[in-house]
Amino acid sequence: MKLDSLSLDAARRRDGIKWAHAASGVIPAWVADMDFPVPEAVTEAIARRAATDLGYPAWLEEPTAGPLAEAFAERMEARYGWRADPAHVRSYTDLNQALQVLLHVMTDPGDAVALHVPAYDPFLTTITAMNRRLVPMPLTADGRFEVPGAPVRVLLLVNPQNPSGRSFTREELDAVAAYADRHGTLVISDEIHADLTYAPARHIPFATILPERTVTLTSASKAFNMGGLHCSVAHIGAKDARDALGRQPAHIYGAPSVLGVEATVAAWRHGDAWLEEVLAILDRNRRRIAERLPSVGYRMPEATYLAWLDFGVPGAAHFLEREARVKLNPGPNYGGGDTFARLNFATSAAILEEILSRIAAALT
Repeated sequence: MKLDSLSLDAARRRDGIKWAHAASGVIPAWVADMDFPVPEAVTEAIARRAATDLGYPAWLEEPTAGPLAEAFAERMEARYGWRADPAHVRSYTDLNQALQVLLHVMTDPGDAVALHVPAYDPFLTTITAMNRRLVPMPLTADGRFEVPGAPVRVLLLVNPQNPSGRSFTREELDAVAAYADRHGTLVISDEIHADLTYAPARHIPFATILPERTVTLTSASKAFNMGGLHCSVAHIGAKDARDALGRQPAHIYGAPSVLGVEATVAAWRHGDAWLEEVLAILDRNRRRIAERLPSVGYRMPEATYLAWLDFGVPGAAHFLEREARVKLNPGPNYGGGDTFARLNFATSAAILEEILSRIAAALT
């Protein structure tokens, strides 16, 4: 496969944060960037926009998300059978900004925000920095969780889940919906990894279950490897959240750039052949981890390109960087134990094989 041909020497010439921040001789498998080139449709869309007009876009003054809204709605219906209303879509630079905006307008300091843990670390730091009260929903060893026993103002659902790779079932999502409906809880559903779900698991947009209490956050950045373009969308199904945002000045929170919008629309409309090739590589890679590291605690992810691994070694990530020369993200970053670490397996077979060989040798 063309996308699967990256060598370690070629990867070391990449200058994004993933490779640039790795010490000499260390292979990075930490930050959630893939090592694959983006779809040709994306590079062509960016080049076309740069060659024609980089002035203010025609959609600048539109109250919602311009062309993003239509492309998002088309994709949700085609891929997941969800008829999302384009008029309810807003655009942001990334999901962290969107979450912070929503917590700002929908909650007050001290309000309770439920989140399953271990959890995506910027969400944990956002809740703390905004002086909201974290109500953890601990994941069990098999990736299950229970809703809180008491009411919370917001339940932050990350589905598929980062770092565990769970794709939550209809039964699990129904339990969240029943809780939110019973307590009047706003559900903010981060679904950025939805397109990276492996059969037979099936992604179910939470908004198809409880639309009137849901805000859906997503982006093409994870599935199509475009994190640096900073473009995301929020579908504001909850009317009180739409009203709260409507009371804010139109551009107080900024907006994605024209290149981010062009790239996102191109990826969602023309990138699925590329995505299918990537999913085949990732599916193979998630299985290869189980084959090469049989002594490591590992529940194969149902989605994402992230492996949540229990190495049984205190300070696992630091141990592996020192002894295996492989850089992973430490488990405590996510509220997990320090024997855990998160491994990004979105790379070529050759590089993954070297990563796993180094880890296996360090653990013997």
